[in-house]
Amino acid sequence: MVKEWQLLSKALRPIPDSWYGLKDEDERLRKRYLDLLLNPELRELFYKKALFWEVTRDFMKRQGFFEVETPTIEVTTGGAEANPFKTHHDDFDLDVYMRISVGELWQKRLMAAGYEKVFEIGRVYRNEGSSPDHLQEFTNMEFYWAYADYEKGMKLTQELYQEIALKVFGKTKFTTKGFEYDLAGEWPRIDYREEVLKQTGIDVLKATEKEMAKKLEELKVKYEGINRERMTDSLWKYCRKNIAGPVFLINHPKIVSPLSKAKADNPELTERFQVIIAGAELCNGFSELNDPIDQRERFAEQEKLIDRGDKEAMMPDWEFVEMLEHGMPPTCGFGFGERLFAFLVDKPIRETTLFPLMRPKIE
Repeated sequence: MVKEWQLLSKALRPIPDSWYGLKDEDERLRKRYLDLLLNPELRELFYKKALFWEVTRDFMKRQGFFEVETPTIEVTTGGAEANPFKTHHDDFDLDVYMRISVGELWQKRLMAAGYEKVFEIGRVYRNEGSSPDHLQEFTNMEFYWAYADYEKGMKLTQELYQEIALKVFGKTKFTTKGFEYDLAGEWPRIDYREEVLKQTGIDVLKATEKEMAKKLEELKVKYEGINRERMTDSLWKYCRKNIAGPVFLINHPKIVSPLSKAKADNPELTERFQVIIAGAELCNGFSELNDPIDQRERFAEQEKLIDRGDKEAMMPDWEFVEMLEHGMPPTCGFGFGERLFAFLVDKPIRETTLFPLMRPKIE
């Protein structure tokens, strides 16, 4: 009964059997097109991920934030402590870096330029190890809000996460990595110093580096860099694995917060917050440091760490300090990424990435 027939494309290889084919994880991710073709639930996951970012963008715009684009190639990386990807700009004959944050130091310049609310959703690159919670390339969102502090930032963050939960997933109760938690209601707060002291017996503000190193050895925690900042951070990371959340972690020590404003009543601590869910940090926000003298001193400390071989220390940006000398209003900054989506669907992050980086197959 066929009246007409036309070949649309050559198919020289058979589609794998949906039951027996593509069971090896690396093979699935390497041939993602076949994985998606054979798995309708996986295809649906990426529609949901697109909705995740759509809800985020809509929420920010309804709150009066202006969407911007900032450079992804930088002379100096800023906004995070991470090892960057390095490349070369042929025309300028200049070594440059792929950004490790969504334009934090650029968005702060926009605060000095007179904008009051800006945000950006974009790709970030970090030349670090892979894990179920980490990739070298991923999407983040960051906002900067003039004349706001970390208290206002926490309120807005809670509202954003709750809206994502309801509009993307239709619920507030989730299970991730064996942790059960509910995003509804008011989230409690925990103190960085008190939580580490409670779980390890170490006071991160008073303990000696020798005492901290000894405790880390007892806890069998591996850490890089023999310095107080790295050891403080490693002790906290040991503790956070026991917290289901959602909670706001507050009162971070100044030594692990080079861009955060110090607390007026205790300059050893900062006005910083992180959301802890299922044993992980799923955002970073703070009252931004806008004192150029303090910022210059903190960048100088980070430069010393770099000189001692700390690959994750923050590169100083002296032009940013010059901007602060012109005056930047009090600002709240915040960032979170697609790791939140991976946690809410309880999957390793590369499973929620369409085409994760894979080693080439050796024939």
